[in-house]
Amino acid sequence: MEYKEAIDWLFAQLPMFSRVGAAAYKPGLERSEALAAYFGHPERKLKAIHIAGTNGKGSVSNLIAAVLQAQGYKTALYTSPHLVDFRERMRINGRMIPEKKVVDFVERWQRGNYDGDRPSFFELTMMMAFDWFASEQVDYAVIEVGMGGRLDSTNILTPILSVITNISFDHTQFLGDTLAKIAAEKAGIIKPGIPAVIGEAIEETEEVFRDRAAEIGTRLREAYREIDKQANAALNCALEGAYQKKNINTARIAVEELRKQSIAISPEAEKKGFSDVEKLTGFRGRWTKISSEPLIICDTGHNEAGLRYNLEQLRHLLELRNSEATLRFVLGFVSDKDVAHILPMFPKDAVYYTTQAAIPRAMPWAELTERCRLSGLDATGFTGVETAVRAACEDAGENDIIYIGGSTFIVADFLASSESKKS
Repeated sequence: MEYKEAIDWLFAQLPMFSRVGAAAYKPGLERSEALAAYFGHPERKLKAIHIAGTNGKGSVSNLIAAVLQAQGYKTALYTSPHLVDFRERMRINGRMIPEKKVVDFVERWQRGNYDGDRPSFFELTMMMAFDWFASEQVDYAVIEVGMGGRLDSTNILTPILSVITNISFDHTQFLGDTLAKIAAEKAGIIKPGIPAVIGEAIEETEEVFRDRAAEIGTRLREAYREIDKQANAALNCALEGAYQKKNINTARIAVEELRKQSIAISPEAEKKGFSDVEKLTGFRGRWTKISSEPLIICDTGHNEAGLRYNLEQLRHLLELRNSEATLRFVLGFVSDKDVAHILPMFPKDAVYYTTQAAIPRAMPWAELTERCRLSGLDATGFTGVETAVRAACEDAGENDIIYIGGSTFIVADFLASSESKKS
């Protein structure tokens, strides 16, 4: 079997929530536990740091992994979704899983006699990662939750540290329609006797986390009460974007908690991890600057809280430029996104190039164009991301700002087209 055949089989046979939406969502841990038993419980061989949250979990996961890697530990990293290459989901010391390992796992699965319920794409992919990490005898594994926490497939782990970055409205059809309900789902990764770090909280969610910790006897550390701007700035983190300030603080506190477990992490390794995170782990897609004239930025922020941070920073950048500068958005969303609450956040004096990603779950470009116009936004529709970006670049002056985003998959399509031109 060739690598492409293995990937095509995975994508065709096992639906991905990120691509098709609710039809692929399978809550509950029974299948994951059965799958883990079938593969000999590789998750039990991992010293894992488990990370959940509405926004920021990818950034915090990569920062922690980069610090451990900089210290010299063999460090595994599991994140989702991928942007261009499926193998981005699982890395060891920044190196993606080899294509042969993916093929071997798929062939092993196809030859096997597993008689349990058919696992989802995410469950099988997660087990591929855990199996590879265990076989490579990694020192530590940083594992990002897929969705929620309590019923997420990754919650079969017994980690050495749990981290919850923040709580905002997203996936409300599955996680609940209040922040307290969503927080309760995220709090499900907090385990008895295992320390937990909370990156951000408000009164409504803080009580949920404290109650959970008290109920199961866990020490809770509230990073948002220990913001040290000077210490955070000294780390010289490579990740830009105003929203990263809280993620940097959360990751810094998490590193302190790892030190409390007698895990040696020097100040030099911590600084290197934060300053070289993109180089060490291959992290990208978070406020990534593509060019400076015009300024082109792509960002995978896709829910209300993440977009609000980005829009505020874009307004600030625009204020620093001359009055003739124009803000241009290459924008697309998934079809189940509640854009009625999101579009009013966007500035009416900007120019919009609406499009759709090449996935079944994408909101059709014509529908988004009409919705933008109904919200008073100057929008022109394009059938694909590449043509929308090209049009924005052709229209832009050197002082303009082009923002590419709205959906992880808009950024993914843009990066994929950019890479194909380079090869």
